[in-house]
Amino acid sequence: MAGGELFSHIRYMTLTTVPSIIITLIVFFIISFTQTTSGNTDVGLLMLAIKEKFNINLGLFLVPAVVVYLIIRKAPPLIALLIGTLLGGLFALLFQKNILIEISQADSFGFDIAYKGIMNAITVATEIKTTNPLLNDLFSSGGMEGMLGTIWLIICAMVFGGIMDAIGALTRISNALLSWAETSFQLFASTVASCMAINLTASDQYLSIVIPGKMFAKAYKERGLAPKNLSRTLEDSGTVTSVLIPWNTCGAYQSGVLGVSVGDYFFYAIFNWLSPFMTLLYAALKIKIASLKAEKV
Repeated sequence: MAGGELFSHIRYMTLTTVPSIIITLIVFFIISFTQTTSGNTDVGLLMLAIKEKFNINLGLFLVPAVVVYLIIRKAPPLIALLIGTLLGGLFALLFQKNILIEISQADSFGFDIAYKGIMNAITVATEIKTTNPLLNDLFSSGGMEGMLGTIWLIICAMVFGGIMDAIGALTRISNALLSWAETSFQLFASTVASCMAINLTASDQYLSIVIPGKMFAKAYKERGLAPKNLSRTLEDSGTVTSVLIPWNTCGAYQSGVLGVSVGDYFFYAIFNWLSPFMTLLYAALKIKIASLKAEKV
């Protein structure tokens, strides 16, 4: 959306996220002295149930290790994901034959069963039953089919943003905001406000990234600011604040998975509400604000 490069965006984003994480850890450390807990956590039964079902060995760590290596080597994301998926299928074939049989709903192992099991694991919903009910949800997956709702939402968000751009609505909105944003700090503040407003009103994280991204991309370019300024601001204000809104898709999902209302975990989501302030602080003090001219050199 911002027109930047992925790994440049990731490196630039650490400038604000790392301080936010450090402050969050310090606050958690202080809070830990005021909290009292009770009860014991017995992971023995959980580990036993996992070992009964899966063949666990150190060789399996090769798959994520290869993906991490590809990321470090700045391999294209699609290539890294494809290689990780293919290695995952290969290692399942070598070490998890019983799982492939279960996923395929077959009685014996064979090439066709292995192929069906791997493709099912990648593409459609699968469920692996263990002797411990707590693990069953963990070992359930929707595969690519489960991601279709998110993909459709992204496509709809991009189409909506394109329509808004084509009819001139984004230009009118951005011009109104930019008429106030006379300085770089005010431009950053307008971006933050737009992301959070769309999270509140449109109730979706992707819309809060796509629409402000399309609205402000030209403005950042005209002000001589590198695209990664916009992409970082979108992350710090659009991505992370979506879980703080109960009616947002992210807030509803987190609340459902954790079994805790957004209002209850809001205070402890320090990183999430601290990030917008951190990006505004950097903009106000002009810390590490990359120029478009330096980006092209």
